[in-house]
Amino acid sequence: MRTNVALAAASAARWASRTAGRGKGSMIGGLVAAKIDPKIMGRLAAGKRTALVTGTNGKSTTTRMTAAALSELGEVATQADGANMDAGIIATLTLHRPASICALEVDELHVPHVSDAVDPEVLVMLNLSRDQLDRVGEINMIERRLRDGIARHPATTVVANCDDVLITSAAFDAPKVVWVAAGAGWVGDSVSCPRTGEPIIRNGDDWHSSGDEQFRRPAPDWWFDDENLYGPDGFVSPMTLSVPGRANRGNAAQAVAAAVAMGADPAKAVAAVGTVGEVAGRYGIHQVGNHSVRTLLAKNPAGWQEALSMIDQDADGLVIAVNGQVPDGEDLSWLWDVRFEAFETMQVIAAGERAADLSVRLLYAGAEHTTIPNPMKAIESCPPGRVEVLANYTAFRDLGVALDRAERARGADLQRGSGQ
Repeated sequence: MRTNVALAAASAARWASRTAGRGKGSMIGGLVAAKIDPKIMGRLAAGKRTALVTGTNGKSTTTRMTAAALSELGEVATQADGANMDAGIIATLTLHRPASICALEVDELHVPHVSDAVDPEVLVMLNLSRDQLDRVGEINMIERRLRDGIARHPATTVVANCDDVLITSAAFDAPKVVWVAAGAGWVGDSVSCPRTGEPIIRNGDDWHSSGDEQFRRPAPDWWFDDENLYGPDGFVSPMTLSVPGRANRGNAAQAVAAAVAMGADPAKAVAAVGTVGEVAGRYGIHQVGNHSVRTLLAKNPAGWQEALSMIDQDADGLVIAVNGQVPDGEDLSWLWDVRFEAFETMQVIAAGERAADLSVRLLYAGAEHTTIPNPMKAIESCPPGRVEVLANYTAFRDLGVALDRAERARGADLQRGSGQ
């Protein structure tokens, strides 16, 4: 009875939010439902086969890929907007009650108690690095929490990135692990062993703890190169993706491994992950005036490093937008960990609420740049043609709204013109 009341109240809250023009209402619906029935997440997930996806970077893309790869097994419940805390997960389960399978993105801090609620069949762990220390805390603490959470679910198959030291440590003692060589472009947060504190010794792709010879990079079950994905029993398949970057090839490899662990056909899973393109605005292309704008999201030093590698150096303009609101983390000292020195041949425009902070960092990096705080005006100032925009969380969110508004206005103008 409590659950039914919670679902009815959530539905009413969603309707009220939409009617008032405050958005889709899914988040407020999830919050209301959880207040009325604190156990509703577990009740909604009961009987469903669930894959959870977590990590500092790549959660939304990997979750979308996992959902695509699992779709051959039945209807899949998954977030459309990356809402990865309790309210968003409850909203997703509420809106997709008939689905027999779930692919759910989960914030790293929430994984243990979400796992306790939904008892996942598979847990995908991508990477761990510093992210919003004012909210999340030290990364070794997150690793220990994940390790403890995994220990409570020995039947769960953990799909873990063996190139990431912290992820390997969290999954190392699990009874059922599928190891994926998904890559680790950022190693600045794993210079020491999370178990002994001793240095990590690296030799090419291999690594081990100098204080514990047993703790070393496991042999991968899945790995990839620039053309193919390789898996157990001699599996080889060409892997062509619709999203850019080597990091996304690693994300796709883990998505395929997760789907196969749940019974999907490997070749069909590879084909499915290749269909995933724009993910909640990431990698989207917007036509604004005489500019074709591609948007990229980065939220922490590791994510920025990966995103910078995706920038098209032949583009006609580059805008980097940085805010410092609570969801971004108000401390922007991480800007000094990002290698902006790479922009020796491109003119950069620093934008966002913290454009001045970014400008100082670019100045020390020797990157030629100008400062225009308004991201839309920064785009307008670029030469006609292709513009790359790299933004952190709230800058990306707000720019997406502005770009959609500009495209709708352009469409209305074109329609009026054709009517005349």
